[in-house]
Amino acid sequence: MLKGLYTAYTGMINEQHRMDVMTNNLANATTNGFKKEGATSQAFRDVLTYKIKDLSEGRGIAKQLGMNNFGVKIGEGYTDYSEGPIRESDSQFDLAISGPGFFEISYTNKAGETSTKYTRNGNFTMDINGYLVTQDGDYVMGANNNRIRLDPLLDFRVDTSGNIMQGEETAPVAQIRIRDFEDYDYLSKFGENMYDAVDGATVRDAEGATLHQGYLEGSNISVVTEMVNMINISRAYETNQKVIQTYDGSLDIAVNQLGRL
Repeated sequence: MLKGLYTAYTGMINEQHRMDVMTNNLANATTNGFKKEGATSQAFRDVLTYKIKDLSEGRGIAKQLGMNNFGVKIGEGYTDYSEGPIRESDSQFDLAISGPGFFEISYTNKAGETSTKYTRNGNFTMDINGYLVTQDGDYVMGANNNRIRLDPLLDFRVDTSGNIMQGEETAPVAQIRIRDFEDYDYLSKFGENMYDAVDGATVRDAEGATLHQGYLEGSNISVVTEMVNMINISRAYETNQKVIQTYDGSLDIAVNQLGRL
């Protein structure tokens, strides 16, 4: 009789997890280069089927199926890397990538340690030394893994291939480096819109990427879709609550009323 309590409880935990992911998406609806995240769940039959077909323990060997737990299991999270809308800005430092790829950033933490991060957020600026940097002061990397330094007294223009020209010169003074990955599963999120390459990641120059100066890529979140999801999650959570309340009422009758007979 108590099995339903645990089933409803796991359902509430799963819906709470989905709500946390969805509210984070909504909070970053206006964050440049943000990519939508999602949550999955696994029913008992799916987990059981996978375990039964798991041959890692060898054929013909008795295997343990595990504990008999009820309800739903929270699955893996995922990131939707589809391109967000590109909108025009009023700054020559703003850049947007159309197609695959990421800007390569030399990130320095508070301890002074430097590492490479990747982002689709092209909201850049120039520091006092003429280097192209992010709004947090981290260097934007160019070709040959060099920092991009420009003459702050001259305007610059960026072509669709990432070549940077200044003044009347037609020869590029630098080139913005756009990198891509064979498998995005080897990316881990860092902050709101940056990514780390984990062990096993294969980094390469992006193919088919086009740069647009004076534009920014927005979040690929659909606020309307997320609000609809919020309503669905809330209703599912309330349904599990009602199941628990029903079981609570039944237990109250069984313990406090039937016991008197």
